Amino acid sequence: MSGPATLPAPEARQSWLIDGVVTAVIAIGAWQALHAYAGEAAIASPLKALRHLSGLVATAGFWSHATATLTAFAGALAISAALGIGLGLVLGLRRFAGEVAEPILSGLYAIPKVTLYPVILLIFGLGLGAKVAFGVIHGVIPITLFTLTAVKGINPVLIRTARAMRLSQADTIRTVLAPAVLPEIVTGLRVGFSLTLLGVLVGEMFASQRGLGFLIVNGISLHNVKQTTAVILMLVVVAVAANGVLLWLDRRFIHRP
Repeated sequence: MSGPATLPAPEARQSWLIDGVVTAVIAIGAWQALHAYAGEAAIASPLKALRHLSGLVATAGFWSHATATLTAFAGALAISAALGIGLGLVLGLRRFAGEVAEPILSGLYAIPKVTLYPVILLIFGLGLGAKVAFGVIHGVIPITLFTLTAVKGINPVLIRTARAMRLSQADTIRTVLAPAVLPEIVTGLRVGFSLTLLGVLVGEMFASQRGLGFLIVNGISLHNVKQTTAVILMLVVVAVAANGVLLWLDRRFIHRP
């Protein structure tokens, strides 16, 4: 019995392109319909949002806010990745600790992060620290869980074979552990990327006067619907594009067919 047919590379790319175009058309159509239903006071139309965004990106002030968001996001993602991968590896290699920690981490992640706002604000104050902290608490647990699951799923025969061959711990990690867990870690980083960005934006909404999240809240408070919609549009485009690039890299170099 033959396996599922795989499209040739050119046809696969064409199929993905068609799917992307159809999805974009549906999304824009739904946006326009929502604008027609809710009115100009609730959400700007796609065309007006795009025009306002083109004006925003031409100002130095906008890029100052964008740089603040990028700086906080880069720091939060680096900390989330280091902590998440490190904790996941440690807990995965210690089976009992991993079995105890996994439901605890899942339960902690189910807590609405906004409820932690007063604690984060008291510890870090207004500014970069609070934004990075908000990003980390959103991104670190998913990365940890993906890494933990990957390590737990390693075939025990591989570990026993490495011990029988008297490989050092460093060689075992390099030749056995890393290749086995890398695909799931990359998937966890892709999920953590989006969630960390979300956390940073939430932090900017509550605990900062700089950044794209602040621009969204500022637009809401001033009832500047076009500004709010334009910034959200830019964030959606950037997030979708970044996720698409990460997914392509994952399929190209990690999860090869």
